[in-house]
Amino acid sequence: MAKASVVTLISLAICLSSLLGLAYAAGDTFFVEGKVYCDTCRLEFETRLSEPIKGATVKLECRNRTTESITYTREAMANDLGKYSIPVEGDHEEEICEVIVVKSTRDDCNEPMESWSRARVVLTSKDGVVEPTRYANGIGYMKKEAVAGCAEVLKELGFDPLNQQTP
Repeated sequence: MAKASVVTLISLAICLSSLLGLAYAAGDTFFVEGKVYCDTCRLEFETRLSEPIKGATVKLECRNRTTESITYTREAMANDLGKYSIPVEGDHEEEICEVIVVKSTRDDCNEPMESWSRARVVLTSKDGVVEPTRYANGIGYMKKEAVAGCAEVLKELGFDPLNQQTP
């Protein structure tokens, strides 16, 4: 008799955990987090001289893989540290989702980087990632003119200036 109640209890626990999993999947909410920065050296990658862009506007856009039609969009603003968080409703497994720069608040840094004006994010709970927060690569803009100190930064990173390379 005791054995039957243990089996029943275990079966009930398995059923309840399955139901909880279904309830969680039906109400998927993700948070896309990332950073918007000013590339002060015009290198199209972040360096120690890069600066956050407070108040920059970014947009999350998901589109159908086949038709390219937009299925979901949401805008957000970066905080004082250039960081943003975009809440996203639903599972977007069959869609391509990207965070895109929309507007810089800095007149001296408003040229979108060709390579980093958008960052792709995966927004599904069916990819093995348990946490609801998804992190996008840093995106941003370039300054009109490189600031002083960029040559030193490049040297620190192991890059030789083009005009001084040794054979």
